[in-house]
Amino acid sequence: MDQELVVEHLFHTLITGDRLNARRITQELLNEEIAPEQISHEIYWPVLEMINSLFRADQLSTLAHHYGIRLLRSLCDQTQVKYSLQPSRGRKVLMFSGASEADELAGQLVSDLLEADGYEMYFGGGGIAKDEILAETGERNPDVLLMFASGPDDAPNIRQLIDQIRSVGACPHLQIVVGGGIFNRAEGLAEEIGADLWAKDPAELVGKLASDTQRRAPAEQRTVGRNRRVKAA
Repeated sequence: MDQELVVEHLFHTLITGDRLNARRITQELLNEEIAPEQISHEIYWPVLEMINSLFRADQLSTLAHHYGIRLLRSLCDQTQVKYSLQPSRGRKVLMFSGASEADELAGQLVSDLLEADGYEMYFGGGGIAKDEILAETGERNPDVLLMFASGPDDAPNIRQLIDQIRSVGACPHLQIVVGGGIFNRAEGLAEEIGADLWAKDPAELVGKLASDTQRRAPAEQRTVGRNRRVKAA
């Protein structure tokens, strides 16, 4: 697979609303026995980034942007059902994104990939007030609170949310993770607002969370073992 050529070809079919050829490109990749997850990581994500960056630079019309985002969402939905489901990792992820169609699509892509990688996913999309996110975090008690592909207006709210979660201390073992969106465009922002982990794209995020999950497993197993001994006593 010539990745650059496929990305360029799919990009042009998407922004012109060419639904038949967009689906044909995806089907040809699947016929070549390229893993659906690889298509999402190496084709869909770069295309989405290209659409967004050109639109922000006023080099893409609103119509072309809407064609691209909506058709790409359709392709992501069709590809997601072909993912290979991995064994459960025993970790729950509560996830939100920016409110725009593009940010929600990026969030959906990440959510689908993480779910296939063994995480219990809850994806609320964008436009959710921080008080509601805080309440849901307390109710769900997730292992990870993930904010991916957030827009520029979301950063102050995410900072306040993190500060509130830390000050309340209701979820002392909660890991706060951010990535994509404004965090890719503002270097150092993720660390500045107090995130525990950050990633620039879905592939990096899946890899970092997997490594972190493996690192935490021995300590969590020891804690479970101690709890069992206490109960037995």
